[in-house]
Amino acid sequence: MAVSLNQPVVDFTAQATSGVEVSLSALKGKQVVLYFYPKDSTPGCTTEGQGFRDQHQAFLAANTLIFGVSRDGMKSHENFKCKQEFPFELISDKDESLCQLFDVIKLKKLYGKEYMGVDRSTFLIGADGVLRQEWRGVKVPGHVDAVLAAAQALNKG
Repeated sequence: MAVSLNQPVVDFTAQATSGVEVSLSALKGKQVVLYFYPKDSTPGCTTEGQGFRDQHQAFLAANTLIFGVSRDGMKSHENFKCKQEFPFELISDKDESLCQLFDVIKLKKLYGKEYMGVDRSTFLIGADGVLRQEWRGVKVPGHVDAVLAAAQALNKG
């Protein structure tokens, strides 16, 4: 069953970089941003990740943790995280369980060829574990600022 706004997000556990195991239940009391992106080290995904990296302190000040999620493996994630100096963890979702929970696998087209891929999407989960905001079909410019503003507003609320 996919997530829906203003409903609790089902608890999940996932492997992340730095040997971290991420489970939603263990993050209660913190707001969580999950940003789903298509592929490590591609131009749009790098720019988006750099945006979250550059605003990381502001997110922390708003009681918000950031996690990047893609179907890439752990080795690719570790390289991407290290090269870009991301201060947050990247979750490897090779089995697509999180992608399915958040319904981000969509039919995409590249050079006229159709394939199933990750639709760039971001989700803001409140400190109570409830999905408070979602952005689907994200365009990178200005996106991180919009997510930060929502996280700050939710934290004040």
